[in-house]
Amino acid sequence: MQFSTTPTLEGQPIVEYCGVVTGEAILGANIFRDFFAGIRDIVGGRSGAYEKELRKAREIAFKELGEQAKALGADAVVGIDIDYETVGKDSSMLMVSVSGTAVKTRR
Repeated sequence: MQFSTTPTLEGQPIVEYCGVVTGEAILGANIFRDFFAGIRDIVGGRSGAYEKELRKAREIAFKELGEQAKALGADAVVGIDIDYETVGKDSSMLMVSVSGTAVKTRR
């Protein structure tokens, strides 16, 4: 499965549009990890804990996106949009959502 933020794939003409597909992931944040991440942010360091959670959420969302596209018979998803948001009480959860158009290409 190929993923692209562009509307086309160079050298691979789109022969069929299969439909819009989405993937979402919501992950809770650990209170102690949040506390230490806040300290790192104050002193200007990067928050490895948050980066790891973002990466994990993005992987889950893309896996879901690919599974939906495959179920439609697609071999690629184009025009992908990725959004990140905090949700829940006190913004205690992280949501990653991806969407795009599932397509069949001629290789």
